Amino acid sequence: MAGEVTPGPILVLGATGQVGRALPRALASLGPVVAVDRKGADLAHPETLPGVVDAHRPSAIVNAAAYTAVDRAEAEAELAMTVNGVAPGVLARLAAERGIPLVHYSTDYVFDGSGKGWYQESDPTGPVSSYGRSKLEGEREIQAAGGMHLILRTCWVFAAEGTNFLRTMLRLARDRELLRVVNDQVGAPTPATLIAGVTAELLGAMRGAGREDPRWGVYHLAAAGETTWHGYAEYLLAKAEELGFPLRVSAAGVEGIPTAEYPTPARRPANSRLDCGKLRSTFGVTLPDWRVGVDAVLNELRIEVAQ
Repeated sequence: MAGEVTPGPILVLGATGQVGRALPRALASLGPVVAVDRKGADLAHPETLPGVVDAHRPSAIVNAAAYTAVDRAEAEAELAMTVNGVAPGVLARLAAERGIPLVHYSTDYVFDGSGKGWYQESDPTGPVSSYGRSKLEGEREIQAAGGMHLILRTCWVFAAEGTNFLRTMLRLARDRELLRVVNDQVGAPTPATLIAGVTAELLGAMRGAGREDPRWGVYHLAAAGETTWHGYAEYLLAKAEELGFPLRVSAAGVEGIPTAEYPTPARRPANSRLDCGKLRSTFGVTLPDWRVGVDAVLNELRIEVAQ
């Protein structure tokens, strides 16, 4: 019909990251998707973002770009704050001005990790690293912009591609004869495909929702269940061995050690348990056990190796 305005595409930032790679396929059912990498949208230069948004005229923005080098952020705190704190605020204000939703990913690192139970969205934050402080600032900037937003906190993200614990363990188990892995940090390994799929589900559910809809806000999004990094490595290598991966270290060869024996520049939360009850009750989302995602990625990698 003459005069109809065609909705713009969903604009995904961070196209080469673990979640960014998974988003275009997940979001395709909602309409056209444009995914850009750092060349197309550099969050280290927030002043360039208005031009990026204006060029694409999106119907929604999904920000999967971030500074994720947790240890390096201790020495590059200003850069981490620019990318994770300042830039999301710019995106949020642009989205609010245009009346479009913004989806942004945050992290368990906004908590200090000293809690004994499962963190809820309303629990007090208290990051203990530059990375965590930068991510919390991003949350605050987005909320202050007053627009339609979904902030999804997740943890222990992995995928078949990119740099992550799963891929690192497989490489080390192939090259070494002994692995020592921290056994006193608890969380839930969460696949990037799950995060992307839930993102699409939420954007679909919120399509047409107004600014005052109470469902906008902060949600925890992680796979169900819990484990330690040591337990994760044991399960991973046991399954990899079953699938025929070439390994020198079996699950029995993974030694558990306390965090104190593996010092890093940045402190990690000891407790990364995220209570996802709000996500389930608000949107009816079912979150599979973390082992399901690990099995799926191992099968994907096995097929690639076989080819």
